Amino acid sequence: MIVGVVTALVLCAAIYLGSRGLHNFDSALAAYAIASVFLAFGIAYRYTVWISSPGARRLFRKGWGAALSWQNLRRTPTALPRMIATYLGFQKFLGARSRARWAAHQLIFWGCLLAAAITFPLTWGWFTFTANTGAGPQYTMNIWGFGVVKFNALSLLGWLLFHGLDVAAVLVVAGATYFLIRRMRDREASTGQRFGYDLAPLLALIIISVTGLLLTFSSVFLHGGGYEFLAVLHMAAVVLTLLYLPFGKFFHIAQRPAAVGMQLFKYTEHGEIRHCRNCGEPIDTTAYVDNLRATMRDLKLNFDQLAEVCPRCKRLRRGQAYRTTVKPGF
Repeated sequence: MIVGVVTALVLCAAIYLGSRGLHNFDSALAAYAIASVFLAFGIAYRYTVWISSPGARRLFRKGWGAALSWQNLRRTPTALPRMIATYLGFQKFLGARSRARWAAHQLIFWGCLLAAAITFPLTWGWFTFTANTGAGPQYTMNIWGFGVVKFNALSLLGWLLFHGLDVAAVLVVAGATYFLIRRMRDREASTGQRFGYDLAPLLALIIISVTGLLLTFSSVFLHGGGYEFLAVLHMAAVVLTLLYLPFGKFFHIAQRPAAVGMQLFKYTEHGEIRHCRNCGEPIDTTAYVDNLRATMRDLKLNFDQLAEVCPRCKRLRRGQAYRTTVKPGF
């Protein structure tokens, strides 16, 4: 709780300082800024609770220890950037399951990342746009009150800067719609799904994106018709999603960097390779297997020796157990 409160207060201070004492703060976006403060509190609180469990705490220590290790940086200086790019950015591990799912996840990931990079600084008053004349088209993009880029609003750069959220919305709608259709049609995906955990996040992303696109449609083609209603609807969808984010499926966004550290830990441990007890096939590094066994013991799982058995042999054991104990009963 204390960590969450401190994080929220730090963000409030950053908003105040970055907006030049609220001079550049847009009161029309106050609801978004307030929701982001509660978001910061929720993520910090939930993250603290998460790493208090034995398994997550060990993952956290080992992962960030490997990521911040000066020895690893000297020995393999490109390992961390490569892990961030392949595991966190392009998420190649998803491509091994399905290229279509990987592509849809990439659309959502980059769309949300682009939207967050634009929305949060704007609502906090960190980004502002000023014009030399009331009609433009020459504008200056300011960060923390300092002019950074001058551009023409009628140029390609100007269009991208003013319509970046529309581009992000199109990416998110495409990716989220794919997953929504898959969860409704694919029996494997729909078997264990829950509305609040699996469907609600997808619907929230689609509602936010569609209402955002409708705002642009209203201002460009309808001369502002229905804009106020759409703005309130869009704001409600965004605020509710931000409040939900730390306590639902979206929380994996905060967890994923720790997993990157764990992958780095596996990559940088070039010691002895542990082999399967049954068939002798290599499993993983000794350090990684020992860490997994220690975590299982912390969780009171009294079968940690199975960490030294390869997946194929585990399946064979499971099949033999089924044949011995279950099948004779039929």
